[in-house]
Amino acid sequence: MEIITGYTGKPHVTSEQDRDVNIGVVGEGSYVLKTGMQLAAEVSSNNEIKIRDGVLMHQGCTASIKKNTYDSLIITNGSQGMKRVDLIVARYEKNQDNRIESLDLKVIQGTPAESNPAAPQYTKGDIQTGDYVADMPMYQVIIDGLNITEVKKMFKVIGSNKDLSEQLGFQMLLNTDAQQIYTMYGGRVKVVSGTMIVNIAMNIGYAKLFSVEQLKNWFGDDHATSRLSIKTYNGDDVAQEVNFYAPEIWNGEIFQYFYPANREGPMRVNYRLEYVYG
Repeated sequence: MEIITGYTGKPHVTSEQDRDVNIGVVGEGSYVLKTGMQLAAEVSSNNEIKIRDGVLMHQGCTASIKKNTYDSLIITNGSQGMKRVDLIVARYEKNQDNRIESLDLKVIQGTPAESNPAAPQYTKGDIQTGDYVADMPMYQVIIDGLNITEVKKMFKVIGSNKDLSEQLGFQMLLNTDAQQIYTMYGGRVKVVSGTMIVNIAMNIGYAKLFSVEQLKNWFGDDHATSRLSIKTYNGDDVAQEVNFYAPEIWNGEIFQYFYPANREGPMRVNYRLEYVYG
């Protein structure tokens, strides 16, 4: 094992190690980070597109355009009566002789056609396995005749851990040994879980778990059972040696079915209800 973020008395951190750490934190793939202008494209003329400041992560390899600056890309003139699709990519390259690495914006010119022009091919590549070229598609440039008519974004902007926490929006409403109630994703999902004792009668084979009023109290008067998922299991197979079928909803109430039916007395049910709001 080798330390990465530590002083060893000599240069020792490699780009491969740095990319591996980034992949482990952010994930595989290629993204633009949520900072600056997020590498926004601006059409300056029919021959120039400016890419504004921001940071990207391409298979763990990071690169940036400095704040309040831009990279200028030249677009070759279109042809009257013809259509074309060019591709702007962020290209990773490694020099095979001196091993120097770079990550720059490039324009891949497409082939003109009278209609339905195809986007040009690009080199996918895998940086961590040693490929010398790996492209990250950034924009499609749509050219009709002499004019750039559209610039289509092809990348995904990924948020920060703070954004993720806010998106998850976890809030604990109740937390006891018997029951836990919490919401997620800013209240869009509500979970009610816990354990309960129900009394079962001989040769009936089912027991009511939750009434309509209980479900209204948890999920609202206008809740829809089609948005509710339920999981249950026998919380004490010593007290009642029965197996559970999947719970079912009848007339808005939740019932637990079990077998064999020739059992009576208290039965413990552990449950989890998850409701997704519209």
